[in-house]
Amino acid sequence: MPKLPSFPVAGGCICGAVRYEISDRPLGVYNCHCKDCQRSAGSAYSASMIVRRETFSLKGDTQTYDKLAASGRTVRQHSCPVCSTRVFNEPLSSPAIYVIRPGTLDDSSWAVPIGNIWINSKAPWVEIDPDAPSFPGQAEPRDALFAAWTHYVEHGG
Repeated sequence: MPKLPSFPVAGGCICGAVRYEISDRPLGVYNCHCKDCQRSAGSAYSASMIVRRETFSLKGDTQTYDKLAASGRTVRQHSCPVCSTRVFNEPLSSPAIYVIRPGTLDDSSWAVPIGNIWINSKAPWVEIDPDAPSFPGQAEPRDALFAAWTHYVEHGG
């Protein structure tokens, strides 16, 4: 199991125009298999790292795009206006959190996804661990994912 880093940790876009810091460990890390995440990631899924809004600080301006999600909620996407890296999103229905793309961390080795959402739309060749907390659609609430992440980082799985 990867060891959690000392906080704060930093990350940003490809070109460096957008940078951020997270001052405390995330609430959870998991994979989203919805069709929107597949398209925006150009892959089978997108990793999501949930952080409390007050633990996140941003340097640089982002361009935003309000996307209507499959859940029916609006999600504000934040990308670099220079290189177009999708850095984080802001679920407008959950104002206390941001969803960071853990691949934008300077060191993402510790940000291990422990569960899955929207597995009903996963790519057919993706295998889901039957012991991982997984949801056919949006996890409502995300508590099971957060509990699994906490258990993982505190007890090794």
